[in-house]
Amino acid sequence: MTVRTTRRVFLSAATMMAAALAATACGSPQDTASGGGDGAAPVKVGLVYSQSGALASYGKQYIEGFRAGLDFATRGTGKVGDRAIEVTEVDDAGDPAKAVSAAKDLIGKGTKIIAGSTSSGVALQVAPIAAQNKVLFISGPAATDAVTGANRYTFRSGRQSYQDVVTAKSFIGDPTGKKVVVFAQDGAFGDANEAAVKAVIGGAGATVSSVRAPASATEFTPFASQIRSAKPDLLFVAWAGTTAPAMWQTLDQQGVLSSTTVVTGLDIRASWPTFGAAGTKISFLSHWFDGAADTEAAKAAKAKVPGGTLDLFHPDGFAAAQMVVRAVEQGGDDVDKMIKGLEGWSFEGVKGTMTIRAEDHALLQPMFQAKLTGSGSAYTATAQKSLTGDETAPPVGQMKG
Repeated sequence: MTVRTTRRVFLSAATMMAAALAATACGSPQDTASGGGDGAAPVKVGLVYSQSGALASYGKQYIEGFRAGLDFATRGTGKVGDRAIEVTEVDDAGDPAKAVSAAKDLIGKGTKIIAGSTSSGVALQVAPIAAQNKVLFISGPAATDAVTGANRYTFRSGRQSYQDVVTAKSFIGDPTGKKVVVFAQDGAFGDANEAAVKAVIGGAGATVSSVRAPASATEFTPFASQIRSAKPDLLFVAWAGTTAPAMWQTLDQQGVLSSTTVVTGLDIRASWPTFGAAGTKISFLSHWFDGAADTEAAKAAKAKVPGGTLDLFHPDGFAAAQMVVRAVEQGGDDVDKMIKGLEGWSFEGVKGTMTIRAEDHALLQPMFQAKLTGSGSAYTATAQKSLTGDETAPPVGQMKG
């Protein structure tokens, strides 16, 4: 489920994680890894993510977060015991075929840990490759629920769509008897969001209907009238593309934003000006924004990230690095031991307490309700409520492979 305002929504790509305090769990990064292998040889880690393409801005945040997380988790040494973490970065440009080719090439060169996957389509293609070759795969910002439980070799360092929708549900309390309307464009993206809301919020007792607009629509007054007539307790907006500013302006002018609770996902900071004057009237579900939590990991990340401001996907990269260090500490070169070392592990990340659920490798994590103040490029986000990892946990799924 992907709620995205300008480019991504809440279900497939495209709202937070990372950083283990050195004291967490078993051993320090300064201790020798326990899984065997050459005690002096570097540990090869391949990062396959979007350096270019439509999600390049997400990939940039991911890699900045990863570098900060690796520094944090290894106490600035870049090593686990005496073994250096040797990172190879490859651009998949958001293309699953390129990602699969890169993963196979890295595996052929002896890489036992692959991380990255900015897009959901990439993650779903790389996960089977990891299982076939018995290497560890830590998916990144890709939000599709299908990554969770894909196979025992696959983990995730970001949130999943279910956690987005559960956060949206939190704005109306008990959904029983409530009316929810999904406003989205026609097409697969809108279908996915509508299905997600019906499953999660409708499944909890709400009546869910939808107002759908053609992807080519530029006049939104008729749709605003339909929404007003429905008198929903919650309007869930899932929108992608360049028409977002006009859509939000119309909802505001037609009184929709003042007549009900309107929820959408808070995307990267660069997208915030697209809300225009409507921004302060919207309730946002959020994976992460700068200042959402004041953890030691967040402080460490801010100190290392260029510009000193954290954005949506910095925590995903930071958490991935923490997970890589944990895997090597526990497994050395033995992937089975890496998996066992990650399953059930709780650590303190950028967002707060993160737990890797052993049964299906879901990453339980805090999520946030947020509001914007200010205007345009000067918008500032503030957390209204934090939801714990248990409160936003997806149902336990069966491991598929």
